[in-house]
Parts: sequence; C-alpha cells; structure tokens
Amino acid sequence: MALGHPRFDPRQQQRGYQIRVNHRIRVPEVRVIDADGSMLGVLQTHEALRKAQEQGLDLVEVNPKAEPPVCKILDFGKYKYEEKKKQAQARRNQSVVEIKEIKLRPKTDDHDINFKVKAARRFLEAGHKVKFTVRRLHLEVDVILKALDDVSNVETRPMMEARAMSLVVAPKPAVMQRVAQQRAAQEKARQQAEKEGKPLPPAPSSIDLPDEPDDDDDDDDDDDDAAGEAGQGESN
Repeated sequence: MALGHPRFDPRQQQRGYQIRVNHRIRVPEVRVIDADGSMLGVLQTHEALRKAQEQGLDLVEVNPKAEPPVCKILDFGKYKYEEKKKQAQARRNQSVVEIKEIKLRPKTDDHDINFKVKAARRFLEAGHKVKFTVRRLHLEVDVILKALDDVSNVETRPMMEARAMSLVVAPKPAVMQRVAQQRAAQEKARQQAEKEGKPLPPAPSSIDLPDEPDDDDDDDDDDDDAAGEAGQGESN
C-alpha cells in the first residue's frame, strides 16, 4: 500500500483556543487567584476546584502558558458575558473607513461643482475616503482639490481606469482624530443610556450621494467629440 498524505478530514480542523473550566483543567497543579483577587498560591487542581465549588463558583484557566497554569475562581457565566460586551465595544470603536465615489462629467457647471465639494467634505469629515472619477483630467478636479485642501490629502494620484481617470483623497490626521473623539463620545452616551435604562441614541446614519444618471450622456459627448475631430480631419 503506497504511503501518501493523510486524507483531509474537516472534523479534525484545529479549533481556536477554548477556555478550560473546572474538570476540563487536567494539569496536576495550578496557581490560583481567589474571587476577591487574593493569591492562594500553587494548589493541587482538585483542591483548587473544591475551593471554587465551596463558593458556588467556577475554576477558570486564565493563563494556560504559565508554569504552572494560572486559574481564577469566578462566575464563568458572568465572565463570558463581560467578555462579549468588551468585544462588542471594541467592534463599535473600530474605525471603518469607506471609499465614497464622486463622478465628475465634462462641462460640469459651478453649481454642480459646489454641490460635489460639499458632499466630498461631508464624507471626509465623517472619516471616509473619496474617489473622484472623471472622463478627462480637467480643471474642475484642481478646483475641488483646492477647496478640500484643509481636510484632505491626495492618497492616490490620477490614474486611468478603463475610459475614466480617477484619484483618491483621504482625511487628514487631524480630521480622523476628531472623528475618533466623536465616536468615543457617542459610545459613552450609548453606555450611559444603557446603564440608566433610557432609549439608546440612534446610530449615525450613513452618508451617501443621491443616485446619479447613467454616463450615457458622457459617452455621447465622447462620441460627438470624436466625430467632430474626424470631420475636421476630413475637411483638412
């Protein structure tokens, strides 16, 4: 029988670390921290488990890599609940940066440019990046970048993507610092409301531009320009 690699068995996939509790702690001795935080020293595991049971609590392994492993006497159900709350809070405090796209068309008028500048500023001040997509690299881009110079840095220089040119701007560090402070204040208000049993403050709504029409007009403009150039070539 030829020897080869063992067949993959998904049931044998490695699991993430799982906290060992009570009888799942199989080492002969452990270093024990009591429920009040006092050190009980190194005890036989069965003795440490007995002390936990006398208090109506659990023996929980909190540092399996120590020699001997460190265990704490505590309420494991409450411990798991607190850990889930910490993880949820960490996820809420995480900065999620989105890339918002703004399209610029040839012959964009001043009113439309001002509207797009205001939209880009809202995105940047909310901590998001902004991607400008243009049919041609024209002066409107320079106008917009100058108008946003106080809140943004150019992250990606103009580059071609298919028939369009694009560039990305990102919030300046000072803007991101303000965003982090605002999120921290919102989280504090949420925790306070939860503690007092009040309605939770609404989560910040996502900022988006209204739907824009298709780029067919832009394609027509490109075709008209190309036809015009061809016509001039024939007349010459």
